[in-house]
Amino acid sequence: MNYLQTLDYLYNKLPMFSRMGSAAFKKDLTNTLALCKHLGDPQKTFKSIHIGGTNGKGSTSHMLAAILQSAGFKTGLHTSPHLYDFRERIKINGQMIEESFVVDFVENIQSKIEEIEPSFFEITVAMAFNYFSINKVDIAVIEVGLGGRLDSTNIIQPELSVITNIGMDHMNMLGNTLQEIAIEKAGIIKRNTRVVVGERQNEIEPVFIEKSKIESASLFFASDRFKTKDCKMKEKRLQVTVEDSLQSTTETYELDLTGNYQAKNLCTVLQSVNLLQQNFPIPEETLKNGLANVKKLTGFFGRWEVIGEAPKIVLDVAHNEPGIMEMLSQLKLEHFKQLHLIIGMVKDKEIFGIMQMLPADARYYFTQANIPRALPAEELKEKAFALGMKGENYSNVNEAIKAAKIKASPYDIILVCGSIFLIAEVDKSHRINIPEGPA
Repeated sequence: MNYLQTLDYLYNKLPMFSRMGSAAFKKDLTNTLALCKHLGDPQKTFKSIHIGGTNGKGSTSHMLAAILQSAGFKTGLHTSPHLYDFRERIKINGQMIEESFVVDFVENIQSKIEEIEPSFFEITVAMAFNYFSINKVDIAVIEVGLGGRLDSTNIIQPELSVITNIGMDHMNMLGNTLQEIAIEKAGIIKRNTRVVVGERQNEIEPVFIEKSKIESASLFFASDRFKTKDCKMKEKRLQVTVEDSLQSTTETYELDLTGNYQAKNLCTVLQSVNLLQQNFPIPEETLKNGLANVKKLTGFFGRWEVIGEAPKIVLDVAHNEPGIMEMLSQLKLEHFKQLHLIIGMVKDKEIFGIMQMLPADARYYFTQANIPRALPAEELKEKAFALGMKGENYSNVNEAIKAAKIKASPYDIILVCGSIFLIAEVDKSHRINIPEGPA
């Protein structure tokens, strides 16, 4: 098989969450363990950081990877899903896995794939671990795919486990209460390791305290030590001033990831870096350089990403209630005349809960991603109309953007949100200011 044939095999032969939803979610680690045992247990040959949570885990993963890269460490990064290219999921120092490695990997284990019938995600996890092992990374940042306890990535013994926050998402697989979801997320806490939880949430705080006691793990809540004192945009960068209550110091950081919600992620990252310092020395200057160049160093996009001006066009992968809330908080800081909101969602989200949060006075453009899980644009429009929202439906996100550009004035904002799969289909021709970075 060549590379395109290999991708076709991975996408169509194996159960894939983006296509099938919960049917592709394997509720045990058997297949991943079997695949990795077949490969010689590569996950045991490199150090790692494991990052989970409902929102912010992608941003946190990329920030930590950028910082470690800046400090001179050979850094692996495994994230999901991808926006444009499958190889975005697996990187070393910002460089995507080679097409030839993907082809050879699948060919070499094809008989094992046919034998145990793993999911698409289980294959990608095994591929990432194998790639990081062969290339002898100093450390790998591993983002949880879904949940934690039963996620395919949860066979590593990390240097540090990080849980950003807990919100209501994927309830059909993780549980119907915050406590149930927190228990699943806390499943990445390993014995005798250190754990960072981004923020205290009174309702679920005991879950992490109890799990850490059981595992004899050292637990740190980032919000106890690091607090945001100021957050503002300056020359297209997010400038965040953070107080370190333990050291009684205040420091200002510049991030190329915009969106005020990144301030919370920054506090989580700072706590994580503090705990990593013993084995991975990271000077303050290096830390700041990594934070200022996350996009360039790791190729990270889609979080309050401004891709056009006059009218301003923004892409945000917010797709659940906590994420939408953060996105709307950011929107309140913007100055604009009219909001043009392009939205597409998948069927298994809390559609009405999310739609009720959105501003009634926006002009809506209902659309859908080109995946089987996508909620049809016409159906989304009907649900929105029942809530008093007005707009038209479009066959794909690019048609919706074209329509919004025609209707918008230079003082308006066009905001695209609702699904990472929708953002992935935004044509690059709309992205007039993508920064150059490693590909």
